[in-house]
Amino acid sequence: MFDIRKDDLSGSQTRELLALHLAEMQSNSPPGSVFALDLSGLQRPEVTVWTAWLSERVIAVGALKMLEDGTAEVKSMRTHPDFTRLGAAAAILETIIATAREKGARRLSLETGSGVAFDPALALYRKRGFKDGEAFGNYERSDFNQFLHLDLHRDGC
Repeated sequence: MFDIRKDDLSGSQTRELLALHLAEMQSNSPPGSVFALDLSGLQRPEVTVWTAWLSERVIAVGALKMLEDGTAEVKSMRTHPDFTRLGAAAAILETIIATAREKGARRLSLETGSGVAFDPALALYRKRGFKDGEAFGNYERSDFNQFLHLDLHRDGC
């Protein structure tokens, strides 16, 4: 139904979806609680970005950030509001998981917020086997954020 492509972030559709993502994160999070990467952060060598395409439209985006400790992080997952519930985010997440495993990561983690705006993403991650856990990397736990982890050595999918 759609095509998952590695994205170089040069296209206007991808940039617009990432801008929407950052704006939504800002509007649904307390000040100082947004850790979404901006365009320059997503262009770093340790980050790979994918987009889901339906015909000639970018309908979802997601990224993998490889961490120095042999783990990896899910970043910038967003589906365009006109294309939710088609499975694009799940397809990108599967690409992220497979790539993290191929690159030798032992665990895939993510940081996200709390509240109604985050519930669809949390449901996707939990359905795929991510479990609630401790803060990782440079993150600090707050009343707003939460951390999920997927052990890639135990994940048999």
